[in-house]
Amino acid sequence: MVDTLRTVLATMVIVAAAPLVVALIPGRIPQVVVLIVGGIVIGPEVLGVGHPQDVALFANLGLGFLFLLAGYELDPGLLRERVGRLATWAWLISVTLAVAVVGVLAQVGFVHAFVPVSIALTTTALGTLLPILRERGITGTPFGRFVFAGGAVGEMGPVLAMALLLGKQSSLVEVLAVAAIGAAAFALSMLPRLLRGTRVAEVITRGEHETSQTTLRFTVLLLVLLLYLSARFGLDVVLGAFFAGMVLRRWAPGDVVSLEHKLDAVGYGFFIPVFFVASGMGLDVNSIASAPGRLVVFFVLLLAVRGAPALLVYRRDLRFVRRVQLMLLTATALPLLVALTEIGLANGTMLPENAAALVGAGVLSVAFFPVLAMRLEPRARMLEGDVPADPAPDR
Repeated sequence: MVDTLRTVLATMVIVAAAPLVVALIPGRIPQVVVLIVGGIVIGPEVLGVGHPQDVALFANLGLGFLFLLAGYELDPGLLRERVGRLATWAWLISVTLAVAVVGVLAQVGFVHAFVPVSIALTTTALGTLLPILRERGITGTPFGRFVFAGGAVGEMGPVLAMALLLGKQSSLVEVLAVAAIGAAAFALSMLPRLLRGTRVAEVITRGEHETSQTTLRFTVLLLVLLLYLSARFGLDVVLGAFFAGMVLRRWAPGDVVSLEHKLDAVGYGFFIPVFFVASGMGLDVNSIASAPGRLVVFFVLLLAVRGAPALLVYRRDLRFVRRVQLMLLTATALPLLVALTEIGLANGTMLPENAAALVGAGVLSVAFFPVLAMRLEPRARMLEGDVPADPAPDR
């Protein structure tokens, strides 16, 4: 018990200190980088004061919240528009490139886990990008729609691929399991309509701003229920979390804006930071140090396989600087890499050094790609006419 509390205490020190560290370091590095590096420092391979298994439950809920908020932000109608179709084409090109590249790497013995590594190279960390996009005011812009569509496909596609190709059952059973989770999510989304006008709906609405916090409690219940159903069917929990977010978009009763603020507070205030700190604690630093070339290879492949297709697919819709931004943002990956490496290690198909290198490459992608993309934002807006190229001096 004392060791567990020590890990929780060390984790909370990192979580609380991260905003201060970001404010003091020039360059506005993402908080997630500070959280992961902090996790490495307190983890078993450096100071040894924290162990990821002691905060595993909190970390899993953090992963769930990350994908719940990503699913909530996604408007399914966006995928039926041109931005959605382009995002799908870009992802399919990434899949083709990933299969070809990883096939070559498997032939030369560089990788053993063909499927997990291939999926890993097609992922996008939309949930990780959300705070950055909000902070820079990109979420409500036309370019933001391209980012959301690309990020959504880059999360949904790999999540479904994980569920269908890396599950514990046969492919047919996996398809039925995904359909069952989807049906459960759809049924839950219909529940508010059935309760409308009833005493239950009145109690929930009346208590949303009181100490009972009814809407927040039911939201967390929805998340945990779909996480449980996914795990029960042998699927990865991120699928249930993503479905929960999409359900919540239709389900959210009462004061929706207030509920969003509460979810941000609970998710980004506690559970999600704990997930990133735990990811840092679990990172095999020694494996990376002994074979740094693997990390470099995967880091480059994330950009080349997942990001580079944006330069081609969006050439008629976006200026070159916007395509470079989109390339960098869609190549940002981490949460799904953690999940994929855990699956690969659990079934014995992934080399430990590759698992560490993949997660390390994800950390680097989060540390560098969004920062570089945001540095291009003033130039992109200037070219679009939102910012004058040479503003007149004040008189």
